[in-house]
Amino acid sequence: MNVALVDGVTASNSALRRFLHGLPGVDQVGADSRAAMLSTRSIKASAKEQAIDLAISMVDLTTLEGMDTPGKVRAMCAKALRPDPSSAGVPHVAAVCVYGDMAGIAREAVGDVLHVAAVATAFPSGRASLNVKLQDTRDAVLAGADEIDMVIDRGAFLAGRYLEVFEEIVAVKEACGSAHLKVIFETGELRTYDNVRRASWLAMLAGADFIKTSTGKVSPAATLPVTLILLEAVRDWHRQTGSLVGVKPAGGIRTAKDAIRYLVLVNETCGPTWLTPDLFRFGASTLLNDLLLQRQRMATGHYSGPDYVTID
Repeated sequence: MNVALVDGVTASNSALRRFLHGLPGVDQVGADSRAAMLSTRSIKASAKEQAIDLAISMVDLTTLEGMDTPGKVRAMCAKALRPDPSSAGVPHVAAVCVYGDMAGIAREAVGDVLHVAAVATAFPSGRASLNVKLQDTRDAVLAGADEIDMVIDRGAFLAGRYLEVFEEIVAVKEACGSAHLKVIFETGELRTYDNVRRASWLAMLAGADFIKTSTGKVSPAATLPVTLILLEAVRDWHRQTGSLVGVKPAGGIRTAKDAIRYLVLVNETCGPTWLTPDLFRFGASTLLNDLLLQRQRMATGHYSGPDYVTID
């Protein structure tokens, strides 16, 4: 498969290695310090109210368990459409995220109001043949998914087989048809910040619409420093190519306070253009509950009881 890189050079493993290892190295101390500094940024109460609603609208409400049932997926979809039935002013979330065999159930439940994201390509391990991964993707799209969350082969990436990873992303992107492709790195397994930066650029070169930190099945999952590296990558990609690529941190983001820290990080790194569900998402199963509780507290001055939100 001959695919041109951003500078017009035909992709080969040696060309990809030269490009990826020619990227500036990540200052780990600097990245950690900047993320920590931005996490302490305070915002006014009125801005916090807006941030909570924005964060709700950016959630990919997720269930990815072996015990998922059609009933559980339908219940999650109902919550995604009307997160707080007692308040019509609460926005719906961006998408529901499910296994591919549940994509049809989810699409039937949300209609054309929400995106349906399906994990594919032998999620979460990525250990399957390319043919199986491509069929997994096609089946999910055929069932109604308009977003595909794929996992890269971390073993191939860490072994330096960059062309293999690149070509797999290109092939999955083609199998997606009109569906958007989110590429998951599983950053907790990539070992270094330099590898996270290289994976980000490799995925964007191959046509990713979003780059995503984690499956949520490996610890550590999303962190502020790692998300900073992804945000810097999409910012620099846009400056070089004019194309916009989204970012999705996933796994371990559970509180409104956490979500607001990520929004500050987005604004300070990429600017307000990325403060939209089209370019930034939270992959989460429990974050929505705390966002709703904090929203209610700000509206009424007190916390609601534990039965105010559903237990997911």
